[in-house]
Amino acid sequence: MLNPAERSALQRALEIAAQPGLPYGPNPRVGCVLLDREGTILAEGHHRGAGTPYAEADALNHARNHALNSTDASTAPMLHGATAVVTLEPCTHTGRTGPCAQALLAAGVGRVVVAHRDPNPVAAGGVELLRDAGIDVELDIPADLAAAADALNRGWEHGLRHARPLVTMKLALTLDGRAAAADGSSRWITGEAAREEVHGLRTTCDTILVGTGTARADSPSLTARRPDGSLHPRQPVRAVMGTGAFPPLPTPDGAGEAIVLPTQDPSAALEDLFARGLRHVLLEGGPTLAAAFLRAGLVDELIVHLAPTLLGAGRPATGDLGISTLIERLDLELLDSTPLTSPDGRTDLRLTLRPRAA
Repeated sequence: MLNPAERSALQRALEIAAQPGLPYGPNPRVGCVLLDREGTILAEGHHRGAGTPYAEADALNHARNHALNSTDASTAPMLHGATAVVTLEPCTHTGRTGPCAQALLAAGVGRVVVAHRDPNPVAAGGVELLRDAGIDVELDIPADLAAAADALNRGWEHGLRHARPLVTMKLALTLDGRAAAADGSSRWITGEAAREEVHGLRTTCDTILVGTGTARADSPSLTARRPDGSLHPRQPVRAVMGTGAFPPLPTPDGAGEAIVLPTQDPSAALEDLFARGLRHVLLEGGPTLAAAFLRAGLVDELIVHLAPTLLGAGRPATGDLGISTLIERLDLELLDSTPLTSPDGRTDLRLTLRPRAA
C-alpha cells in the first residue's frame, strides 16, 4: 500500500499530467514525481507531447540538473534507492525517445508506484521488466487516485482499442424530452450550474462537434468559458460536420482551431478527426446529428442534463433512430446521477449513461 508521502506524490503527479497547457491527442499525458528514501520530493516531470522526453526521463533530468547546480553536496538529490511515482506504467518502447523503464533502472531507483497499466501492447511490460530486475513495483492504488488515473487518458486509450475517437454526446432536455420550445428557443432549458458544468466538460475533450444546421442556426462559438465569460486556458478544436453552407464560426481570442468535415457520414468524420490526432469528441449538435451517430452505434456515453420543466411541444433530443417497435429500442445503462443546484435554487439532474451492450 502507498504511504502518505507516496499518496501525496501521486496526487501531484496527476495534477501536473493534467495541466491545461499539455496537449491531448495521440500520446498519453503522464506525470512523475521522484521521492528520496525519506519521502521528500527530489524532482517532478511530465510528458509534453510527441517527441518530448517521457515523464520519468523529464523528472530524472530535473533531479540531475538540481544535483549539478547544488552548492551544498549534502542537499544534492540521491537517485539510488529513490521511489518513482508515475501515473502510467513506465514504457519499454523505443521511439523518438528511449524506454522510460530502462531509464529508471539505470538511475538506480528502488521502488516504483504505478497508478495505471499501459494498454498499448507496443509499450507495455514495464512492470514486469522492473520486477524482474528486483525493483519493488506497487500497483495497489487507492480507488480515488486510480479513478483519476483512469480518466486522465480516456480518449487516448479508446483510440488504441477502437482506432477512432471516444464520443460523448451532450444533451439538455426537459422532462418530456424536448431540446427546444416550439418556436426554436432553447436558452436556457437548464440552470446556471448545469451550464457551467458543460463548459468544464468542454475542457476535458479535445474536440466539440456540431452539424452545419446548428452552426447555421446558432452561430455558436464552441468555446469553454468561465462563469465570468472569460475563456478557459484549455480550448477544444471546434469542428462542423456536414455538406450544407454555414457562416464562419465566431472566433474570440483564445478559441480553438475551427475545422470543417465535409461529410454526413459519422464514421468518415471520426476517421478524419482521428487522423488529425484528436481522441475525444464532445457531440453537441442538434437532433439530426445526434440521430446519425446513435444509428451508427458511435456514441460511447451520454451526458444528459435533465431540467424539471415541461414544454409539451418543440424540438426533440434526437431525430429518427429507425426504431419502429418497442423491441428495437436503444437501452441505456445509467452510470451516475447527480443533482446540480444553481444559485437561484433551480436544480437539474445530470445523468451519465452509455448504450447497453447487446
